Amino acid sequence: MNIIDFNSFPLALAPLAGYTDLPFRQVAKKFGADLTISEMISANALVFKSEKTFKMLEKSPLEEPYIVQLLGSNEDILKDAVEILNKKDGIDGIDLNCGCPVPKVMSQQAGSFLLKDLPKLRRLLETIKLNSKKRYTSAKIRIGFSEKNPKEIAKALADSGIDFLSIHGRTKSGGYHSSVDYEAIKEIKSYLNIPVFANGDIKDVKKAYEVKEFTGCEGVMIGRGAVGAPWIFHQIKKNEDKPTKEIVKEVILEHFDAMIKFHSQMGVVLFRKHLHTYSKNYPNSSEFRANINKIEEIDEARGMIEVFFSSIPKE
Repeated sequence: MNIIDFNSFPLALAPLAGYTDLPFRQVAKKFGADLTISEMISANALVFKSEKTFKMLEKSPLEEPYIVQLLGSNEDILKDAVEILNKKDGIDGIDLNCGCPVPKVMSQQAGSFLLKDLPKLRRLLETIKLNSKKRYTSAKIRIGFSEKNPKEIAKALADSGIDFLSIHGRTKSGGYHSSVDYEAIKEIKSYLNIPVFANGDIKDVKKAYEVKEFTGCEGVMIGRGAVGAPWIFHQIKKNEDKPTKEIVKEVILEHFDAMIKFHSQMGVVLFRKHLHTYSKNYPNSSEFRANINKIEEIDEARGMIEVFFSSIPKE
């Protein structure tokens, strides 16, 4: 099994539904992400043998170590899902999503809903730990539901058996746009004796090291900061500026090709959201996005991408 080196400031790519599929994780891994995590996988869908869900489990050979994130709130179903994952090679750990705030997840009493019932959250983690044959059991949480309650959360997690924790520094009510409370991350970290990843609004080298220093966390987890800029992991490790426009174009085309390989022709449509972020702040980007949104043919889309990112002026 592959080991996460918590002594060397590991950088993790956060799981983002609709974004961190195999092609994107592969690109992030090439740029130095130490840990990649699957998109959120429904334990129910896994147990009921959803073909789409099983495809979401696939990983790139580069992904070592690789964690699968489960979403669920029923102990029996979660146990069955873990037993399915036990039979799959190449998975180094299982993470429980305790932070997703979207209504569809909340209606299942999963994700950040679990922060309203910390004893249940703990039982679910104990269920994974007891039944998993993988190296790591972990959780990704927020700092509270309506209000932050770091001490209570830490107390619930303290002896749950998890091997590491990822903390997004907002409450459920804070969504994705409120200020990140790094003080609360620091407080939870102070109560625990396991490694912790700090997560939330880490979008550049300076911020990554500031968060590490302030919170005392072993590593940082980057989600939206990597969308449109998967090279951020390399930048943090090497303390370097943005790559050249030639490298940017090369990365985007490689990402596009990987999307086509994994998603077939549907990859053209699915890649649009990535192009919206890759092209942000470039000249004529609005026109480019409007045009690319009309294209469904692979070769035509690739040609348009190559032309646009070749025409970017040097900074």
